[in-house]
Amino acid sequence: MSREQELKPAVTRWASVDLRLYYPNGDQRSFWEDIQSSGAYEEDIAQIRREGVRVLAEPIPQLTYDLFARFARQGTRLEYEKVYFERRRRLNTCALLTLLEPGKEEYLLALQEMIWTICDEYTWCLPAHLNGESSANIRSTIDLFSAETGFTLSEIRLLLQDRLPPLLISRMEDEVARRLFTPFLSDEFGWETATHNWSAVCAGSIGSAALLMMEDTGKLEEILLKTERCMVYYLQGFGADGACLEGLGYWNYGFGYFVYYADLLLKRSQGAMDWFRDEKVSRIALFQQRSFLGGRAVVNFSDSQPESAVHIGLSHYLAGLYEDFETPPPSLRSAYGDDHCSRWAPTLRNLIWRDPGKPGSEWGEASYYLPDARWLISRVSDGEELYAFAAKGGRNDEPHNHNDLGHFILYGAGEVWCSDLGCGEYTADYFGDGRYDYDCNGSQGHSVPIIDGHVQREGADSEAVVLEAATGQEKDMLTVELTSAYRAPVLREFVRSLEWNKQEVRPVLTLRDRFNFHSPPGSLVERIVTRVQPELKQLDDCWMVVLRAAGADEQGEIREQEQVQRKEEAAEELAADERTWKRTAVQDSECTQVPDPSMDDRLGLAIHYDPGLMEPELKAYTFRDHDGKDAAWYAIDFNVKDPGLCVNIGLGFQFI
Repeated sequence: MSREQELKPAVTRWASVDLRLYYPNGDQRSFWEDIQSSGAYEEDIAQIRREGVRVLAEPIPQLTYDLFARFARQGTRLEYEKVYFERRRRLNTCALLTLLEPGKEEYLLALQEMIWTICDEYTWCLPAHLNGESSANIRSTIDLFSAETGFTLSEIRLLLQDRLPPLLISRMEDEVARRLFTPFLSDEFGWETATHNWSAVCAGSIGSAALLMMEDTGKLEEILLKTERCMVYYLQGFGADGACLEGLGYWNYGFGYFVYYADLLLKRSQGAMDWFRDEKVSRIALFQQRSFLGGRAVVNFSDSQPESAVHIGLSHYLAGLYEDFETPPPSLRSAYGDDHCSRWAPTLRNLIWRDPGKPGSEWGEASYYLPDARWLISRVSDGEELYAFAAKGGRNDEPHNHNDLGHFILYGAGEVWCSDLGCGEYTADYFGDGRYDYDCNGSQGHSVPIIDGHVQREGADSEAVVLEAATGQEKDMLTVELTSAYRAPVLREFVRSLEWNKQEVRPVLTLRDRFNFHSPPGSLVERIVTRVQPELKQLDDCWMVVLRAAGADEQGEIREQEQVQRKEEAAEELAADERTWKRTAVQDSECTQVPDPSMDDRLGLAIHYDPGLMEPELKAYTFRDHDGKDAAWYAIDFNVKDPGLCVNIGLGFQFI
């Protein structure tokens, strides 16, 4: 039976819209009293209260015409969005504090003003998401944030219906209907068939709001039929391996809103419509535990941040559904202020879905190969520290695409040594023709070669062909053929092999690249990208590039400690060109500089190369990160001295 066929009989026996959708037995008052007396929620509540003190001391920020027009005028988004998101955070904070502190009238009054102010907004959409210039087009547009706003107001209306004046409740209902329900039923939006987060967030928010607010069962059925189709398209964006190609941040976002909708649908249909029985949904749920490298560091391919927290409420909800879902530790839970607008839906569920009886645990050793995404991810422990490696195949036409086939990330003991820069500042050009001129998006900002001056090109015809992918107790390996990613006329074939040897005290990564050319290229550069400042070192006859994390003394003053340690025997043969690189193991020895005795030895990463084949060049760059700030990154360019028709390159990455 199709979802549409399941929906029609379910509509006739909907469960009531009341507080039982959110609390055991519908007892809202007891829930908020109980969590205030529970130590498990102490810091979460303190963060909300601190935010409440701040927002009540400041006037409501205004969304001016000048801010609204800046995206059209100069292509920048942050100016308008900073004020827009501050208003959403203020709304959410006042609503939560009204629930937490029902006796404090100042929170309720501030909430009422904020609801009225948001209902007055010209549009709930962001300027960057508005296609038409006419008022009619703008008012009928639905984007991520307009849909979220309507969902938020629908839940606040239900949870605080006894505290809000009838006029305010009526206006909330009218605005949600006018801005969401009417255009959704009247028009077709491009995101309805999107196979990424937009379909889940937009349709999930509208469907959820309708489940909470709409009394006309005929119109409710129409909205849910459209919502269900959107969810089918959303799930089509995942392969059978459940990987979210947009990264963990967009898994939290898109899959989160899918779950919020699916939960309300399940409860209102009294179990008749259950998305969680779908096998693909269960596999998508496991993506979170496969995405972490260690601590908060994550596999951040695509427009994803290098670090992420978990939505603890969402995690506990999924852990209650799926036996193989790994519950994360409380230390990884997102703080109230982590999100730029403290989004209502995940924040509320971080409280009402959280289960203090699920303590969770740190991520342990694991190896995953995700065949549809063509990602290899591996975590290894030496007993005290966690080391991790991730490599990417895929295609260069993915959602939030970066040109990054063959790129990899290397993590060890709390530091990301070989990095993915993640997402930059969102601007008009960032999603336009200039997208791949941004270093964080183009292959020039990834750990892949530059072949005869050519970087990788975007498009479905730029694809990694997996020749070998294996995980095992001793080593993990990914070998990919990447010729199609480059449009260099001289290139005949390019094959990259990445081997993660887990037998050592600390794991060792070996990179081997094989190039075949029609004619010798004018240049060939192996680029390694890092956020840790590199140095060139020589130990006896072994050259290496060393990355060494900065240490801090008791006063918190950051210092650089340069130390190179030796071992008598260290050599390993490399690939077809019979060249060798020497690998130096850890051993106390003489230092290039007397170390500060107040500091412990610091972990470093040595990159071993053949100086007869390549000359390293260290370069410093900056890029505008997602928050619009300048962030430093470094390129280690190994320039091949005299490339011929066949070139075999080997690099060894060893923790020291």
